[in-house]
Amino acid sequence: MLDNPDLTIPTFQDVLDAHDRIRPHIHRTPVLTSSYLNDLTGARLFFKCENFQKAGAFKVRGASNAVFGLSDAEAQKGVCTHSSGNHALSLSYAAGRRGIPCNVVMPRTAPQAKKDAVKGYGGIITECEPSTSSREAVFADVRAATGGNFVHPYNDPRVIAGQGTCARELMEQTDGLDMVVAPIGGGGMISGTCLTLSNIAPDVKIIASEPEQADDAYRSFKAGHIIADDAPVTIADGLKVPLKELTWHFVSNHVTDILTASEDEIIAAMKLTWQRMKIVMEASCAVPLATILKNKDRFAGKRVGVIITGGNVDLDTLPWLQ
Repeated sequence: MLDNPDLTIPTFQDVLDAHDRIRPHIHRTPVLTSSYLNDLTGARLFFKCENFQKAGAFKVRGASNAVFGLSDAEAQKGVCTHSSGNHALSLSYAAGRRGIPCNVVMPRTAPQAKKDAVKGYGGIITECEPSTSSREAVFADVRAATGGNFVHPYNDPRVIAGQGTCARELMEQTDGLDMVVAPIGGGGMISGTCLTLSNIAPDVKIIASEPEQADDAYRSFKAGHIIADDAPVTIADGLKVPLKELTWHFVSNHVTDILTASEDEIIAAMKLTWQRMKIVMEASCAVPLATILKNKDRFAGKRVGVIITGGNVDLDTLPWLQ
C-alpha cells in the first residue's frame, strides 16, 4: 500500500494498454551487440538502444502514455512538469503531437542541447536552481499559473506503465536474459522494468546502476527507506533526482542490487561505447556499462540486457574533451 491516496500502483495490464496507446508515437528501438564488449566483460551484452527513440530518450514512452491517456477535458489546459531534460523534451514532444501546451521547469544548468530540444518541440521553459527544493518550489508556481495536468517525471503510474514497454520489447527481441541492468535516478525506468519482468520473466535479476556522487538510491536500498539528496553533482545529469514513494515500491520489492560507478569510470564507459559501438549516448546511459566493467565477476557468463536510456548530448561539452 502507498501512503499517498492520489497514487496507484500500475499493473502489467497498464503496461499492455500503454504499449497499444503509444505505438503510433514511438520507435521499437533496436537491440545491438558488441563482440568487443562481450570479450571485455566476459558476458553477453544486449544493448536496448533507447538513444534511437523518438525525442532521443526512453522517457517519450511514459510521457506519451500520460498525454494520450488524457480525456479531452483533462487535456484542455495542457500538461506541465519539472525535469533536468529528457522528460521535459519527451513531454513537449508528446504534447506537440496532441496539439496541447506543455510547460516545463528545468534547472538553469541543464544541458543546452536538452533546452533547445524542449523549445524545438514547442515546450515553454521556466528555469530554476539546480536543486530538488528549488525545482519543486518553482514548479508549484508554474502549475498554479497554468492549470496544466501534472505529469511527474517518474512518480506517476502512467509514466511507469509507459516505461515498462521498453523491457517488454527487450524480452521479445532476445532469446532470454539472466539480468537486466539500467540506470537509476528517480527510478521510472527501473520501476517499469520491475513491473514488466516480475510478470513475464520473474527469474531475471534486475540491477540498477548509479553514480557514486549521486548514490541516494544505493544508500536507500541498503537502509531500507528513502534517503534523498537535494543537489548532487555528477556528470550523469539525468540521474540527480531522488526516489519517490511509487518508484521506491518497485525498487524495494523487485531490484536485486544497486551498483555504483565513479565519475571517471562513467566517462570511460561512455567513451568506450562511442568508440566501439559507434552510437551517441549520454553519460547517464554509460553508468550500467561502467558498473558491469567494475564488477565483471557478477556478470561473467551471463546474458545481460543493458538499457541505453538516451542520446541527447551537448556535443560541444563532451566530458573527455574538458
